[in-house]
Amino acid sequence: MSTKSARSYIVLSIVAAIVTIALKTSAYFLTGSVGLLSDALESGINLIAALVAFWALSFAAKPPDAEHAFGHSKAEYFSSGLESALIMVAAVGIAIAAWGRLFDPQPIEQVGLGLALSLAATALNGGVAVILLRAGKRLRSITLRADAHHLLTDVWTSAGVVIGILVVELTGWLVLDPIIALVVAANIIWAGFRLLRETGSGLLDRSLPADEQRVIMDLLMPYQEKGIQFHALLTRVAGSRRFISFHVLVPGEWTIQRGHDLCEEVELAIAQTLPGTHVLTHLEPLEDPLSWDDQTLDRTSRN
Repeated sequence: MSTKSARSYIVLSIVAAIVTIALKTSAYFLTGSVGLLSDALESGINLIAALVAFWALSFAAKPPDAEHAFGHSKAEYFSSGLESALIMVAAVGIAIAAWGRLFDPQPIEQVGLGLALSLAATALNGGVAVILLRAGKRLRSITLRADAHHLLTDVWTSAGVVIGILVVELTGWLVLDPIIALVVAANIIWAGFRLLRETGSGLLDRSLPADEQRVIMDLLMPYQEKGIQFHALLTRVAGSRRFISFHVLVPGEWTIQRGHDLCEEVELAIAQTLPGTHVLTHLEPLEDPLSWDDQTLDRTSRN
């Protein structure tokens, strides 16, 4: 992944967050709607999350060092984890503000202008979210995907608020405004929980997705048809990087050079097919029984 490219998308998110905060805050002051206040608070969280994401991507770009031999790519999970926590905080703040209005509904002023500002902010967030989501998938960045999903949550939140305020304006049911804000808070909590679950999965060294593991097996198949064997395949994901290791079993009569050349060929094929992948192979003699026993992560568990 090009971290510099990913950071440029986060800069776009930061600019969008600043503009939407200004638009939604203006809409709140014009209307006095607690629903629009909840929307503005969530945009404030978007800005903080985008700033943290920029830091995380910058840190993840640092090269490996003596203390972090596998690089710093897991820094992206700190960003997504913090963002999920901030989402929860925003939801609690929205719920508190809405609860008071639930028992003391207030009239909504200047609905037309307020909704126009909110819709402009929603359109901006929607456009940026689509851009970030596509970039996140292409660059394999959980940070960009997390920011995109957060913005999409904001879009649906804003749409719900706008519809609710229109209903309030048409019916005069002022209590709908805080009820909408409470629904928004519940939706935000659910989004934060999903993001937190994805973050935790990454920190626990999640294996590569099944489709990518199938790609690896397809690459190894031609070698297996020639009598070469592979086992002890271990994979994990760290931010935008993949780590793959496995054993290569060749005839014991092979020279070290021939076995080494084969391992280099296989490693290169995988790295070219799955960019951003670090491949580690271990050469073993095909005829040695110990080669077949040594397949577990914990070597001391062998019988």
